[in-house]
Amino acid sequence: MACADEVSAPKVPFSFLPLQCSVQMCCNSRILCLLSLPVYDKQGFLLQLDTKLPPELVYKYGNLSEGVCKPGYTAAKMTSIYPKFVKPAPMFLDRNFKQLGKVRNYLPPFGFKTQEKLIESILTTTKMYGLTEDMDSLSCKKCIIVGNGGILSNKSLGPRIDDYDVVIRLNEAPVKGYRKDVGTKTTLRITYPEGAMQRPENYEKDSLFVFSAFKPLDFKWLRQIVFQEKPNIPTLGTVAITMALHNCDEVAVAGFGYDMNTPHAPLHYYETVKMSTIKESWTHDISKEKEFLRKLVKANVITDLTNGI
Repeated sequence: MACADEVSAPKVPFSFLPLQCSVQMCCNSRILCLLSLPVYDKQGFLLQLDTKLPPELVYKYGNLSEGVCKPGYTAAKMTSIYPKFVKPAPMFLDRNFKQLGKVRNYLPPFGFKTQEKLIESILTTTKMYGLTEDMDSLSCKKCIIVGNGGILSNKSLGPRIDDYDVVIRLNEAPVKGYRKDVGTKTTLRITYPEGAMQRPENYEKDSLFVFSAFKPLDFKWLRQIVFQEKPNIPTLGTVAITMALHNCDEVAVAGFGYDMNTPHAPLHYYETVKMSTIKESWTHDISKEKEFLRKLVKANVITDLTNGI
């Protein structure tokens, strides 16, 4: 039944609301229109998540064919579920890194406080602060991060992984011997010192080495790589001997010594790694350690039960 005094209420003027209401206020009837406001969790993420595109993104991406790269899609979708997301963040540090207002006030791994001079010297030498020209020229980049989990085994995802424009691998995860499951392509390899490949020839020639620092010492490690400085980090065995010298009344050793005249001899008693691999170590100065330990044996400060020193 129609009402003589029908009045149309205006639409709600807030564009950020997902539902706009137009109601009829009829006679003495009371009609309540509930607005569906977005609700977020404590971290700032949209509480109700689904795979559907928000209305504002349907027009832009809804009609694109499957498999076609969608420019700006990830950032747009991320912003729709987490409004605090800001995309214009530099991928790598460059010579203007001191202008990064927030991160410069935090120590690694959240910033680079106390490491400015060292970073400046490294960036001055490397003179490369971004992706390759081929990558930067792409109007749309499809990226995949290949993790190191055993779940990759026997999935035969190699060809599918190689179809991406940018393939990112982590630490020393190998490609050779696993190509069926992990692919052959490597665009970026992100690592930190403890996870880095020790042999330069194991790195893919066409890939970028991406350094991730977690502590101040990591920047010193990078400096040693860039400037080809050879560090002098003692082996754990020498550390143990030094500890014993200060805390034991008599000290003996067994299983110590690197005989470079027998390169095919086992390096350790529990594995097949050869003696020759110790020459590839960039962290230990074996000759100086041997000189130090021989002095201790010659002076009868320690006893070498296996006569390897």
